[in-house]
Amino acid sequence: MTKRPIKFHMLEQAPKPVAPYSHAVECNGFVFITGQMPNFPEDFERPLPSGIEAQTHQVMHNLKMVLQNLNIGLKDVVQARVYLSQFERDYELMNTAYQSYFAANQRPARTCVGVTALALDALIEVDMVARANYIQ
Repeated sequence: MTKRPIKFHMLEQAPKPVAPYSHAVECNGFVFITGQMPNFPEDFERPLPSGIEAQTHQVMHNLKMVLQNLNIGLKDVVQARVYLSQFERDYELMNTAYQSYFAANQRPARTCVGVTALALDALIEVDMVARANYIQ
């Protein structure tokens, strides 16, 4: 059996990295999407949105942008990890915003954890794993 090469993706249209990483890595039929912050791809200096709901929507927008640039979408996501810097305060409102992106019968497996801090003083970060069978 031939090994498929690992592909590292840096996308010009995606948000500017806040650390040394690839936006996504394709390996063995899956794409591992680096955690996205609620920053704005078109203006890294612009302040983050105010509140967990707005930040959740911006993170999901950024994740969708990465997925779309790889010719896959949220329907291909099999797993997500959510990191909240204010877990007890923000968990319910984050869930309300997050669940609006997935059909009720097609939500990815998910882990949600509270953390002491996130880059950019963000309230949320989300990473994902998706099926890569649509990537050329």
